[in-house]
Amino acid sequence: MTIKLLVVDDSALMRRQLTQCFEQEPQFIIRQARNGREAVAMNQEFEPDVITLDINMPEMDGLTALSHIMASRPVAVVMVSSLTEKGALATFEALALGAVDYIAKPGGTISLSMASIQTELVNRVKAAARARIKPLAQTARGLTTRLQEERAVMKNRASQTAKDEAEGLVLIGVSTGGPGTLERILPRLPAGFPFPVIVAQHMPPFFTGPFANRMNGLCELSVTEVNRPMPVMPGTVYIAKGGTDTTVALRDGKLTVLPRPESSRHLWHPSVEVLGRSALQQCEARQLIGVMLTGMGHDGAEAFTELKKQGGRTIAESEESAIVFGMPKELIERGGASLVLPAEKIANQLISWTRP
Repeated sequence: MTIKLLVVDDSALMRRQLTQCFEQEPQFIIRQARNGREAVAMNQEFEPDVITLDINMPEMDGLTALSHIMASRPVAVVMVSSLTEKGALATFEALALGAVDYIAKPGGTISLSMASIQTELVNRVKAAARARIKPLAQTARGLTTRLQEERAVMKNRASQTAKDEAEGLVLIGVSTGGPGTLERILPRLPAGFPFPVIVAQHMPPFFTGPFANRMNGLCELSVTEVNRPMPVMPGTVYIAKGGTDTTVALRDGKLTVLPRPESSRHLWHPSVEVLGRSALQQCEARQLIGVMLTGMGHDGAEAFTELKKQGGRTIAESEESAIVFGMPKELIERGGASLVLPAEKIANQLISWTRP
């Protein structure tokens, strides 16, 4: 499969380093653009399958370029973001505009740093080339604004109606395409949803905090990053902290979520497998609901399959809505999915399963 790739960055050195990451792969045909304006024009002329897009550029920045690209000729875009809170916020805006994935720009000496992310970068671009493109820029931005206004009013109601102790847990595993997909599910959970929700979204440090803050503005439930041990409470969504694995433990007789160092035995972090296994150790399977969403690889498939075998319930996102069908497909093929549903129907199913 030939992949036409457009590399967009205002730094000549960065363009060269990014290009060298892909030149060793014979399937790539590569062109370069120096800024957003050139990127928009070359999207029409070169017709790439994937664009890697910098955010901060002269003449036309990456977000503005992305909005033009998704409006004129939608294509798979992977954002190349700085590993800072500001970079994270811009990245989530890009995902709302239609980008399918992102990768954090490494710091330090560029040549050495790029070598450290080369494999991940190439894999993400290859996955993006197979992704389902959803060019809904204006709709996504309008939905975000409307939800933020509505949810601000509802936030107190959620805390007032939530019970003191959890009757069960919802565990969500997600990777590539996850932020946008979670925005189609979590804001649909109502105030007083009785099960706490724990999300293992593959993200680097500096990204999960801003992402939790963003989701907190969209959801009726409270959303927080797991950056310290926290009691598991209904009415709350817990986002696993980047650079760690989140586990479920028992502290003073109460279920607690806590971050721990990344497990060297697992490839992806925060690890869905680690989260699922720890929940099975502390809870009866019938108290657990596992949800496997869009993403590459097989993280969590083994744990969620075991969860179902022991009497728990699981949902795999269907191919029709998944941006990358890898993780849910793996769960389905292992026989670990109780139901296969598009993202738009998952929230209602969770509500139905947890209704008294």
